[in-house]
Amino acid sequence: MIKLKSVLLKICCSSLHDITGAHDSMVLNALKLVLSLKHVFSWMLVQVERPCLTEYLEKVFPPSLLISDDYRTENKVLGVHCLHHIVLIVVCQPSQVLYHALFSHLHTSEAVPIQVVLPCLLDLVSVLEKPPVHFDNVLRHILTHMEMEHKLDLRCVYAKNLVLIIERMGIVIIHHLKRLERVIVGYLEVSDAPEKEARLSILDALQKTLQIAWPRMERRMGSLAQSLLRFLVDISSESLPIQLKEQLMTQASHCLLLLDHCSKGKLQVRMTILDSSRVSEPVLKCIQKVTAASL
Repeated sequence: MIKLKSVLLKICCSSLHDITGAHDSMVLNALKLVLSLKHVFSWMLVQVERPCLTEYLEKVFPPSLLISDDYRTENKVLGVHCLHHIVLIVVCQPSQVLYHALFSHLHTSEAVPIQVVLPCLLDLVSVLEKPPVHFDNVLRHILTHMEMEHKLDLRCVYAKNLVLIIERMGIVIIHHLKRLERVIVGYLEVSDAPEKEARLSILDALQKTLQIAWPRMERRMGSLAQSLLRFLVDISSESLPIQLKEQLMTQASHCLLLLDHCSKGKLQVRMTILDSSRVSEPVLKCIQKVTAASL
């Protein structure tokens, strides 16, 4: 079966080569004119896995890169889908070329391409020679756009992928805590779509940060705790589905618990002196979870 898929891919690549003479502009034109050709190429490409795909890398990489570089969103997404498969399967791909090509797509203002580019870029960075440097560049770019972004769909995409970046970077995330804190607080304070996807993702990002960079989080206890408490008050007063409201408040409470562990119980002491008469019952229950927890 694997051999059959490899033969089919070879036939597709050969057909593409015969049609266009292997010139980049002609390849792209052929893929545009023969609409089914790009879908056939993409389908055949993702069917072939290790080690057979390595044999055809020189034939499948250029068309995939060209498709991803098209101005049409549909083609960009399809091309990145092909490139992501190459990244996951082929060990010795032209990583630096691919890195710069994918990174350039992050400058778009459309959510759909960014949603497919970021996971591909993160998988690629993981196999580069100096992953920390490239991770730093990607994170700095994402945080810059997150601070300025007002479109809800893009905010959701950035927040969702921020969790993946933090997981991949690990302890190296401590170099970005100042900006990361500013972004997290900003996202917690601004209401988003009815499903609260951005806020749910940013709470996940905060949890990951507290778990990974806990030795450096005590000094940030004040601003983060204040933001989380304000978030709990806001959510408790909003008209949301019960399940979603409970999920948001539970995650925020968990962040407060993690923050308390990072501060070695100092947050508990501060929260015990809060005036409970001024908060709603749901918020009071969240506070009690933190004050009643044992270190």
